[in-house]
Amino acid sequence: MSLYDVVIIGAGPGGYAAALYAHNFGLDVALVEKDQQVGGTCLNRGC
Repeated sequence: MSLYDVVIIGAGPGGYAAALYAHNFGLDVALVEKDQQVGGTCLNRGC
């Protein structure tokens, strides 16, 4: 069994950013996403 400091459910814009920040602070991160790619749907142009 793997142990993580934080588990983030959903790899949309918020979850993806949270995972990056947590990793940059040295935490072990698990990012759980139902789709095959991260990023989600951007509703605004230019993101």
